[in-house]
Amino acid sequence: MLAPMEDVTDPSFRLMCREQGAAMVYTEFVSAEALVRNINSTTRKLNIDDAERPVAIQIYGREPEDMVEAARIVEQARPDILDINFGCPVKKVASKGAGAGMLRDIPKMLAITSAVVKAVNIPVTVKTRLGWDCENKIITDLGPMLQDCGIQALTVHGRTRSQMYTGQADWTLIGKLREDPRMRIPIIGNGDITTPQQAAEAFDRYGVEGIMIGRASFGAPWIFHDVTQYIASGEWTALSIGEKFDLLRRQIRESVERIDEYRGILHIRRHLASTPLFKGLPDFRQTRIRLLRAETQEELLSILREVEEKYYA
Repeated sequence: MLAPMEDVTDPSFRLMCREQGAAMVYTEFVSAEALVRNINSTTRKLNIDDAERPVAIQIYGREPEDMVEAARIVEQARPDILDINFGCPVKKVASKGAGAGMLRDIPKMLAITSAVVKAVNIPVTVKTRLGWDCENKIITDLGPMLQDCGIQALTVHGRTRSQMYTGQADWTLIGKLREDPRMRIPIIGNGDITTPQQAAEAFDRYGVEGIMIGRASFGAPWIFHDVTQYIASGEWTALSIGEKFDLLRRQIRESVERIDEYRGILHIRRHLASTPLFKGLPDFRQTRIRLLRAETQEELLSILREVEEKYYA
C-alpha cells in the first residue's frame, strides 16, 4: 500500500502507484479542523478518482467534535476507507495533541476512535506508532483497545514519535501484536521497506496482512511493480530506464497541470531529489543543483533528457 504522506500522495501520484501495482493508496492527511471550517486547500484533498480505488482518506485532529464532523464530510467524498492519523510525528501536529501527540492521551484517542466509527457507515482504520518514546512502547496494549473501538484494520509504523524518521524501524512489536490471539483485524506494517526482498521478508517473518511503503516511493512509483511481482513469483522484471524516466516526466507534467507551473515544480522537487535514478551517478552534483533550481517545466524536462542521454544511452 502507498502510505499517506503530506505533499506527496496527491491524486496523480496515487494513480501512478495504483497503476504500478499498489493494492491501495492513501490521500495526504486532512486536518479535521480545517475541513470543518471549509478551507479550500483542505477540501481539495478530498478529490479522488474512481481509477485510484481502493483509496483511503486520512484525517487528523485533537477535538472529538471536529473529528466526527470531519468524518461525516469525508464520507460524502465516497472513499473506500476512512483512516485516522494517530502517528504523524511533526512538531506542529504532535505538539498540539493531534497525530502522534494522541499517544500521550490514550483515553482521548479511544474516545475519538469510537465516536468516528459510530459517526460513519464506511470502514474506519487507524494508523499509529509504537508509542511516544522508547520508554513508552505501548502498541501491544493499545492495539486490542483500538480494535474494541470498532476499527477494521490497524497500521503500525515501527518507530516511536521521539524517533521521528531516524534510526531503524522496529518490526518486532508489530509481529508481537500480530501474534496476539486477541487481534482479529488485519495488521499493516510500515517502516523501512525499500526493496521487494524486504517486503517479502516482512510478510513471512511478522505475519502481517499488509505492508505500507512511504519514502521508498519518492521518485520511484515503480517500487510497487517490483514488490508485487516479487511477492507473487520470487522475481521481478524491472521497468526499463526509459519507462522510469517517462514516469518522472509524467509526474512533472501532471503536477504542473494540477496546480500551476511554479507551485507544481516546487511540489515535484521532493521526488526529483530522492529518485534512485540519480543515485550514484558520477559528477552529478551540478546537474542535481540545476534540477532543483529549475523554474519552468520545459527546463526540467530538458535536464531530464540530458541526464537520460548522458548516463543511460
